[in-house]
Amino acid sequence: MAAQSAIIVRVPEAEPVAGSLREQFDPTATLGVPAHITVVYPFVPPAAIDDAILRRVQSAVLGIKVFEFRLDAIGRFPGVVYLAPEPSKPFEELIARIASEFPDSPPYEGQYQSVIPHLTVCSGDAAQAADAEAQLRARLDERGHVLCRCHSLSVFENSSGRWKEIGAIELDASD
Repeated sequence: MAAQSAIIVRVPEAEPVAGSLREQFDPTATLGVPAHITVVYPFVPPAAIDDAILRRVQSAVLGIKVFEFRLDAIGRFPGVVYLAPEPSKPFEELIARIASEFPDSPPYEGQYQSVIPHLTVCSGDAAQAADAEAQLRARLDERGHVLCRCHSLSVFENSSGRWKEIGAIELDASD
């Protein structure tokens, strides 16, 4: 498989609730991918990512302010269990702006008419998804929602076989 890259929003606040479940049920977690919400995957080939590409990403998100969101709703795709961010609109704006700036790198290779922002907890078969969902629901019932803050985007790549961060794009922190 060819090396790939992605633009994500890291969500470290989700680790206490979802981290061990991701280690058990999401193969990307064991490859170095932190709890996150994907903005664009796959992005441009890792070998093509340079300062000019990072400046284009920065330019695409210019004016988007740091924002807070919460994770308290569980969603499902076939074989997938995820936490849905609320509000989702800021993520939709990030996705739309970067997709517009990089039309040759549409999210999920353009497979979907619209992209649903989500933090994957499980990517497996139906039984794994049911197990992960039950455990995640119990954790959320015990803890309540997870309050998060998006202040930057991270650019990750996997040319070594493991995912690692190779760039960060800060959002507007001014009031």
